[in-house]
Amino acid sequence: MKEGKKKKEENKKEPEQKLEEGPIKSSDVEGPIEEREGVEKEIGELRKKLEEKEKEAKEQYDRFLRMAADHENYKKRAARDKEEWLKYANEDLIKALLPFIDNLERAVNHADKVTDAGVLIEGVRLTIQHLLQTLSKFGVSSFESAGKPFDPAVHEAILTIPTDEYEPNQVLEEFQKGYLLNNRLLRPATVSVSRAPEKEAQTTDS
Repeated sequence: MKEGKKKKEENKKEPEQKLEEGPIKSSDVEGPIEEREGVEKEIGELRKKLEEKEKEAKEQYDRFLRMAADHENYKKRAARDKEEWLKYANEDLIKALLPFIDNLERAVNHADKVTDAGVLIEGVRLTIQHLLQTLSKFGVSSFESAGKPFDPAVHEAILTIPTDEYEPNQVLEEFQKGYLLNNRLLRPATVSVSRAPEKEAQTTDS
């Protein structure tokens, strides 16, 4: 009886063993493995692209830093050059004026020895003429004002004179000459200007 019972128990276990030891279908295992391999491959490609982009971004950032540094250096260099140019921009003009200062100093130093004042005056006049010629090379020119209509753009009236001899608003006398620099006003001429005389108030006997 024990043997019969044992056989019955073995018969009961056989179906369970068949289920456990039964053949595994390829679709149950191979499918998920291929999918994981595809995902891993895609991740690897994305990681590689990301590394390439990070490398490219770093190169671009380094290039930007170099350009910013070069631009800053250029600004500093340009500022220094501008400051240097402004400091010595008038060097040629000053050199050209020095001989006239020398001549005027010599004229003053020898004034006591000159018996004829006309000679001294003529020497100063020639010096002024040469000075004006030199200034003209640098774009400086004077303009005449006396006898011309008053122009507030180039004239500065410091005196008005009532007169019937001239039309109103005419320049009568030039106290200080006006100058232009490359046709732009450098200094206005100071002048006196004519105006119509005031009519005396007439009174009538009441």
